[in-house]
Amino acid sequence: MNNAIAKTTALLSTCALLLTGCSGGTKTVTSANNSPNSTPNNTATDTTATTGTSPGAIPIGIAVAQTSNVALLGQEQVAGAKLAEKYFNSKGGVNGTPIKLMFQDTSGDEAGTINAFQTLINKDKVIGIVGPTLSQQAFSADPIAERAKVPIIGPSNTAKNIPEIGDYVARVSAPVSIVAPNSVKAALKQNPQLKKVAVFYAQNDAFSKSETEIFQQTVKDQGLELVTVQKFQTSDTDFQSQATNAINLKPDLVIISGLAADGGNLVRQLRELGYKGLIVGGNGLNTSNLLSVCKALCDGVLIAQAYSPEHPGEINAAFRKAYTDEYKKEPPQFSAQAFAAVQVYVEALQALDNKSKVNKLQLPELRIELNKQILVGQYNTPLGEIGFTPIGEVVQKDFYVAQIKMAKDGSQGKFTFLK
Repeated sequence: MNNAIAKTTALLSTCALLLTGCSGGTKTVTSANNSPNSTPNNTATDTTATTGTSPGAIPIGIAVAQTSNVALLGQEQVAGAKLAEKYFNSKGGVNGTPIKLMFQDTSGDEAGTINAFQTLINKDKVIGIVGPTLSQQAFSADPIAERAKVPIIGPSNTAKNIPEIGDYVARVSAPVSIVAPNSVKAALKQNPQLKKVAVFYAQNDAFSKSETEIFQQTVKDQGLELVTVQKFQTSDTDFQSQATNAINLKPDLVIISGLAADGGNLVRQLRELGYKGLIVGGNGLNTSNLLSVCKALCDGVLIAQAYSPEHPGEINAAFRKAYTDEYKKEPPQFSAQAFAAVQVYVEALQALDNKSKVNKLQLPELRIELNKQILVGQYNTPLGEIGFTPIGEVVQKDFYVAQIKMAKDGSQGKFTFLK
């Protein structure tokens, strides 16, 4: 009985300490709405504090794109994060204290991301943030968290120099310089005779601009001829001009760096105009939501992967089962990376709690100590074993390439992993 009372007391005191740390101890914030698509109602009180609907829960921010043309990616991240919350709380959370995910929609632009970060840091009083979805958003919003000394784990920010934004910025998403070349090499393996390459990229997206540089360098490194580079916007839907210009040069391979909606439409229009060669899609096309955009014409697209549902290990087996039970399809990379990001927070908090109880740390100190712990930990995630360099770059060993296989009527499809 005494142990039960002690645990209950610890749980009830955790949130109060977490939430008063940045407010000088005079006012705290109450958030009662956990809908992923809504902003919590924040009410100042004088003496008590709760987070979400679970008193004593440790708040972790999730700032990803749930609306806009980026939502096809962000919705997968929400799914992965929610599965992680359920899984780790079923295992006891942080040594008996549950976690509570606080969702903020970044939409698809920098302004929305900045607002989401500010809300999570200053109102929701989170201990750290998973997000944002796009590298472009990270370059704008991560410095805000850096100044506030709030840990950030990027779940899908793969552009160059993301960890260099600051001491509190890390990522579980491997840099594009490591992942992207694998898909070009897979294309060469399928067609050793290919020579001419056409490249398309979204010029208004920081990640796509970073990724296309890697793709173009890989083309040169493989001794291939880069016949054209065509630009577009992520908001574009008509690619007739760029596609026609490229097809007239008779490329054997087309490489696309964009997002799911624009990239899918570009794939569709290339095929409709008669292009029959191989297509490589970048990381922004790495989502099953792409399949509903180009349907049967998605068939054959090659995309490098930082995750495989077939990766061995207990944690991936549990994640894969939970995802397939919930969504009736195999989990995608963006969901796995979001799950892994939440896992890093949970296991870093557990390790920190074993050294100095987190419910005895004021919020500013907890954020600082948590950031240190994140960087020195080793984590067995659905992505495989990962760790971090001292600047927050992910260290990951396993990478893959998948090829999209579609039914002839376009009604269904899947990512088939190549050996």
